[in-house]
Amino acid sequence: MAPIRTEFVLKLVAHINRKDWWHCPPTDPSAYEKRGKFLALTFKEAEFWGRRLDRAQRVTITSPLIGDEASIEMELFGHRIPEPNPDTDDVLDWRWDMDANIKQAALAKGYDSVVLLAPKAFVALKKQGKIPRSIELNLLKL
Repeated sequence: MAPIRTEFVLKLVAHINRKDWWHCPPTDPSAYEKRGKFLALTFKEAEFWGRRLDRAQRVTITSPLIGDEASIEMELFGHRIPEPNPDTDDVLDWRWDMDANIKQAALAKGYDSVVLLAPKAFVALKKQGKIPRSIELNLLKL
């Protein structure tokens, strides 16, 4: 997979650092320590996860891991992680464990955040430098 050109990364980082971000606090007080702090770019996207805070937040990131789910897993683990079986496995626990593993691996590689994009948006960023409208941000260092 072709890497993202440096000017596109700098453009995305500047975009992220100047935007307001919405957050839904987790019910588990230790979730930030385990998995990081997840933020959504829009008020509506944050509502999907539950009761969001009334005020948007600003962030400052410098060394994000940028990608779609597949590229993030490949960068951190060298392979794709198999999805759980929704009929027999607890998908939510699997997701939380996966997020904790992503946080540990990303911090070990020097990233301060994970920027998750949809696959099509990730391709558009790499090829044309197009900033996506939908971004999920996970701050690893609080």
